[in-house]
Amino acid sequence: MPPRFGTLDLNAWARMASTINGFKTEEWKLKGAEILELHLEIDDDPADALIPRTMHPAIPAYTIINVMHAPDSPVGPFSIGEVRIAGRTGVRPRGFVLRSFCDSEAARKELAARWGFPVAPADVSVSVRHDRVVGKVAVNGKTVLHAELIDRDAISGNDIQYIASMHLARNRDDQKLVLVQVDPEYTFSKAERGRPSVVTLDNDAFGADGHLRLMNPIMASFAVADVTLPKIRYICNPELPALQGTTKVAA
Repeated sequence: MPPRFGTLDLNAWARMASTINGFKTEEWKLKGAEILELHLEIDDDPADALIPRTMHPAIPAYTIINVMHAPDSPVGPFSIGEVRIAGRTGVRPRGFVLRSFCDSEAARKELAARWGFPVAPADVSVSVRHDRVVGKVAVNGKTVLHAELIDRDAISGNDIQYIASMHLARNRDDQKLVLVQVDPEYTFSKAERGRPSVVTLDNDAFGADGHLRLMNPIMASFAVADVTLPKIRYICNPELPALQGTTKVAA
């Protein structure tokens, strides 16, 4: 059986791509970030249309919902919520970001220009309660994402492993679409696990066009960590398999 590849329509998706100012950005330190992450299985056949050809779909297919509040960054506090589709570039697991919503104009500008985050404005929040952690994204007053970790249980930060993200962006210099790998580093001070619950996930807001169909819950985690947004190490041609179209840009 030949390997499966994503079938993302780049021409249609390019409208949501940010413009990245080259690939030589310096690191950012985000101190004391609160991170809520949920994993849920999704219907695999339609989800192939949500990752580019450079990536293989995960088996089973799953989505990653991530909402983070960064109280201390080089541009001040900000919160960001995004939905990713899990896959692989070559043999390594990666998450293709459909859309990132951020509540800070200064952060949106820098996240797009430095790392190619596909950012859009929204109200984003992470709320830590006695029995659950709640992440929300609201666009013009409409809730487009409401995700929760239920039944909080403390674990070690060593038990949490976040996978790197892939951002479809347009390079400012030549206007070509590229996939930018962003693999932050984390130093955990607190970690919890629990059951995932998705109250609201608006397909249209994340550009999924009905291809994102939630199925079985997998896991949920919450962590407090110092996060390092890294120098960019790799970029990919989104139309070629990763083993053919990956370029190393930093050590």
